[in-house]
Amino acid sequence: MTIPITTPSQVSGRTALVTGITGQDGAYLAELLLAKGYRVVGMARRSASADMVSARLRWLGVLDRVELVDGDLLDLSSLIRIVQRAEPDEVYNLAAQSFVAASWQQPLLTGQATGIGAANLLEAVRIARPRARFYQASSSEMYGLIQEKVQSERTPFYPRSPYAVAKLYAHWMTVNYRESFGLHASSGILFNHESPLRGIEFVTRKVTDGVARIKLGLASTLPLGNLDATRDWGHARDYVQAMWLMLQQEVADDYVVATGRTTSIRELCRIAFSHAGLNFEDHVETRSDLIRPAEVDVLLGDASKAKQKLGWSATTSLEEMIAEMVEADLVRHRRASGA
Repeated sequence: MTIPITTPSQVSGRTALVTGITGQDGAYLAELLLAKGYRVVGMARRSASADMVSARLRWLGVLDRVELVDGDLLDLSSLIRIVQRAEPDEVYNLAAQSFVAASWQQPLLTGQATGIGAANLLEAVRIARPRARFYQASSSEMYGLIQEKVQSERTPFYPRSPYAVAKLYAHWMTVNYRESFGLHASSGILFNHESPLRGIEFVTRKVTDGVARIKLGLASTLPLGNLDATRDWGHARDYVQAMWLMLQQEVADDYVVATGRTTSIRELCRIAFSHAGLNFEDHVETRSDLIRPAEVDVLLGDASKAKQKLGWSATTSLEEMIAEMVEADLVRHRRASGA
């Protein structure tokens, strides 16, 4: 059965439910939606460190403007209640165990939270709010051992980590619910996207935070793993625009979101250290224990479909993004040290 979808005549007054709202993408998406006049309901797991959990929303100055509700992707009953009460027009599933390296140590948790969790939310929407538009955060990690030099929506997947396998399950479940139940369900196959709000465990923030600490005399070296891996890096603020645009289309679909430029971690280090007037070769140390069990060597996205159908393209260069991240980490460390 296909459920008729009405194209929104106006954005103001609409409600969006965002899982993972306290993460990098969730915070930027909340900022975007609020600027467009949405009521934003954000789902987050209950935590004893609530101040830390909401730090990104506070950083962007939107914490007091979102409605935070307790929920868990592994608890279908809580998801159904949240969807029933919020009555969202749009649902964005950004929650996941999203650290690739940790997925080898926690493969079952990753499979449950990242894979089964997405299926639970799809089921909650199907039961309680079938006319809502649904966005699934898919990942370029699903391409893994790349089958084509440039990856598009037609490129076969070959996941190389438990995280990527879980994301692939969630991706295909989104397609299945679209085709089986007529949900307006879209997936954004997002390539790496970063910002000052990126978690410290991710390589870009690890680099920019390391640059700031070394510049301020708080450290002298930065340990890293494989410097030759290359990624297609964009800014999260640009990428959440693509998420929103997907749910404004009359027909749901899947889109690659990328910059079309790939850069090695080695070059990323050069850019970041150069911004602070430093030579990365004087400070970066490679360590074998930081190399993944199965590496994804190269990722490079073709976002021509998003450009043609959504009118979207990346607007922030890698150099601009890295400079913003280094400056933000310098501010953080200066404040922490009282300098």
